[in-house]
Amino acid sequence: MESRKLKQCPLHRVGARPDHLVGRRLDRVVASWHLYGTEVPSGPVDVWLIDSDAVATHVTTGSDWCLIVERSTPFEGYDMAEHGRIEVAPIGGATAFADHLGQTILAVGEEGDPNTGRIALDVVFASGRVRCESWSGELRLSSG
Repeated sequence: MESRKLKQCPLHRVGARPDHLVGRRLDRVVASWHLYGTEVPSGPVDVWLIDSDAVATHVTTGSDWCLIVERSTPFEGYDMAEHGRIEVAPIGGATAFADHLGQTILAVGEEGDPNTGRIALDVVFASGRVRCESWSGELRLSSG
C-alpha cells in the first residue's frame, strides 16, 4: 500500500505525511476520551501513536470532518464543567491499536475527499491493519 498526495484540507492544510511511520515500531498509544456523566464514550477523540524513536503522531478529526495527522505530543486532560471532561491516558485494550503494540509499521495508506482532504488513514502491521477515519466528524478506529 502506498500513500499518495492528497488534496489539502482548506482549514487544516495537509498536515504531516504519515509515511514517516513506516519501518518504526509502535511502542505506545495515548488517547483522549470525552467523559460526560455516566455515559460510556463511543471512542477516543484523539490518538497519539508513539514510535520507537519517541516521535508522537497525533490523529484526530477536524471541525470540517477531515482527518488530521500531525506530529505533536499528547496534551493534558482538562475539565469542561457541565460539558464533561477530556481524559488523556495510555491505552490498555481500549483501541484497535492495542493488538499491535510492539510491532513494526509496514505501510500506511490514505484516502481523501476533494472537499475536505484526508478522511482515512490505514496503518498496516504484519498482524493486521488499523483504519483511522473521520465519520461524521468523529474519530473511528477499526481493525482489519
